[in-house]
Amino acid sequence: MKYNFDEIIDRRNTESAKWKALKQLYGREDIIPMWVADMDFKSPPEIIQNLKERADHGVFGYPMIDDNYFDSFVNWVKKRHELNISKEWIITADGVVDALKIAILAFSKPGDKVVIQTPVYYPFYNIIKSNGREILRNSLKIENGNYIMDYEDLEKKLSDKRTKLFILCNPHNPVGRVWTKQELEKLSDLCVKHNVILLSDEIHSDLIYPSNKHIPIVSISQEIKEKSLTFYAPSKTFNLAGLKASYVVIPNNELRNEYKNTIESISSSSLNIFGMIAAKAAYEKGEGWLKELLIYLENNIDFVISFFNDKLPKVKITKPEGTYLMWLDFRAYGDEEKIKEMLVNKAKVGLEEGSIFGEEGKGYFRMNIGCPKSVIEKVCNNIYNAFKDL
Repeated sequence: MKYNFDEIIDRRNTESAKWKALKQLYGREDIIPMWVADMDFKSPPEIIQNLKERADHGVFGYPMIDDNYFDSFVNWVKKRHELNISKEWIITADGVVDALKIAILAFSKPGDKVVIQTPVYYPFYNIIKSNGREILRNSLKIENGNYIMDYEDLEKKLSDKRTKLFILCNPHNPVGRVWTKQELEKLSDLCVKHNVILLSDEIHSDLIYPSNKHIPIVSISQEIKEKSLTFYAPSKTFNLAGLKASYVVIPNNELRNEYKNTIESISSSSLNIFGMIAAKAAYEKGEGWLKELLIYLENNIDFVISFFNDKLPKVKITKPEGTYLMWLDFRAYGDEEKIKEMLVNKAKVGLEEGSIFGEEGKGYFRMNIGCPKSVIEKVCNNIYNAFKDL
């Protein structure tokens, strides 16, 4: 490989939430953090070089976005996802969660309902509840060990007169599903039928493993294209979360204008210069790095599955179709709190307990495998030694 994903990089004392929050979250600092969804790899050297050159300039005044910034993203999604979008459809944002919050403010009012598919990325709960909207849970079903959508329940939730929005997570965090075209068609038809705006979080859309294909929601039909907003960012793909650069794609003029008006009403901040530089470099120069990253991540995933199948078969794992997050079913070992206590104090590993993603996740734990394989091996062995006698 051209890029070294085996390098161990010490992230302590670098303002890394992954490390600084350990005491707060787990009660101790001497554990291996495998929780928050950023990777332990350096970003592509091409991005780092561009950032260094800009830093060396030494003047960091107000930035102005030009067409080249949008072109890099437009060309990326066309090449990666066979999706043609117009630059006029794109609105910049600090981050996907903040952008989703603006959409909730723009297209619903207090007391309205928002549908999410649980277990799901936990910030969704907060941005709905903190803005006075009501959460409707369309729980995913497990069939033959795989998560699928419950369309019968979904239609009931979407048909509620107070339901205004549906948040899709594709690829799904934490369960790792990459929704098929057929699944998205059914979902889209229901949103159109019940006049519900679809907010599609596609932040993990470039982290897809072989035999799976990401299908952008706007490519499903003209009807859902006019009823949807899609949220993208290079942050997960290229490990740039701290630089705050995201994109909202809104093909419908009326929805786009309403979204812009909401931004103006709350004085939402603009992009910072380093986020702009990094995003543009990622989409123009990062493809080779990403190709090798996906191979490395899949090898990590295969190792984890093989390890647990061989040594701790009570822990059930379905291979993720996308993302660098694994969803481990520890329910055979009993109560979630007991399992967490053993993981933290015996295995000295910090995973995220499934219940924070929703009640449906209780007894599951999310593991971030975006790190060198040697770390993965140590974590797996630590867990094995903690649980082998149970």
